[in-house]
Amino acid sequence: MDPVRNPYAPGAGQRPPELAGRGRELDVFDIVLERIARGRPERSLMLTGLRGVGKTVLLNTLRSQAINRLWGSGKIEARPDQSLRRPIAAALHMAVRELAPRHRAPDRIDAFLGVLKAFAQRSAPTGRGGAGPKLRDRWQPGIDVPAASGRADSGDIEIDLVELLSDAAAIAEDVGTGIAIFIDEMQDLGPEDVSALCAACHELSQLGSPLIVVGAGLPHLPAVLSAAKSYSERLFRYQRIDRLDRIAADQALCAPAEREDVEYEQKALDLLYEKSGGYPYFVQAYGKATWDHAPRSPITAADVRVAAPEAEAELAVGFFGSRFERATPAEREYMRAMATLSLVEGETDGGGRDDMDAAVPTAEIARALGRKPASLSPARDALIKKGLIYSGERGTVAFTVPHFGRYLRTQPA
Repeated sequence: MDPVRNPYAPGAGQRPPELAGRGRELDVFDIVLERIARGRPERSLMLTGLRGVGKTVLLNTLRSQAINRLWGSGKIEARPDQSLRRPIAAALHMAVRELAPRHRAPDRIDAFLGVLKAFAQRSAPTGRGGAGPKLRDRWQPGIDVPAASGRADSGDIEIDLVELLSDAAAIAEDVGTGIAIFIDEMQDLGPEDVSALCAACHELSQLGSPLIVVGAGLPHLPAVLSAAKSYSERLFRYQRIDRLDRIAADQALCAPAEREDVEYEQKALDLLYEKSGGYPYFVQAYGKATWDHAPRSPITAADVRVAAPEAEAELAVGFFGSRFERATPAEREYMRAMATLSLVEGETDGGGRDDMDAAVPTAEIARALGRKPASLSPARDALIKKGLIYSGERGTVAFTVPHFGRYLRTQPA
């Protein structure tokens, strides 16, 4: 097998050669875009799921759908240490620049850019003694018009974001199209930013404005939004992105191979699904390693067995190990206890429920470690902040990474 022709792509956010099993999500977004084009009310969209299920890939594909319909678009990746103000200003700047050539009134574009510049340059709460933002927090966007005054520049992110997005939506309405802002890792937004974004989406939906937000985040994203605004449960359309079923996983492997005149034996596909669990990132990782080790077509189960250790070794370093290394000793102890308990919940690694689907009661973790629950709160909170675990239900935690429990049980204490 020629490694140069290897079609599989196990990269972070890298689109696989065959986007299998996501037809429903693509169809839903097409309907959203078409309804907005016809002036029908629609909700913004939130994609949730574990690491490795392809949320970023899907987010990028949805953005391509919007661009193909001549929408303005911009994308950001939220970070826990960064305010929303600068990145969303940059995303809106990109979106409006895409619409500007079709707008008949350049002065309207300039007026909006003045508001955008004021929004971007308006500092968040000032430092000691009323000082402005630190030099590293200042931003001079590449906008030639002067900053406007009295619009989206109050310093209150909720007020300012509502005004800014409303003005951006008006520009899109002028040219008979819409704007879509895509936000990856949305669970990492700060509480004030989440509240502001919810308020802005609420206002836009009431007005029927042609601007939507498409967010992607970990499974606890709905809880983050609900904590900010109680009405967020009804404000957004939520879509859980899960692992691929057997048919879709086989398609993800077979369709790219067929384009290279390569086939799989059925037992090889059986073993690849068992190894990958249907998680898209793992499907690509095992597919790539198997291709490189297989001597010829058709690819056999024996080829998969030979290649599997290499795929697992690569995942152990790049996918699991890099995350494990970010944890402190106390946090690793907490996760090891979770891993042991999640195996009990999931019965076995090879059958029954997947151990990654098992949420573990925090009280059980404390009991296993012989500690009081309150003493473990710092480790739990730090792991949640680092994106290694999440709390889907009160009093329970689960790993954000598929098969992470299985990986931890192979590591020496």
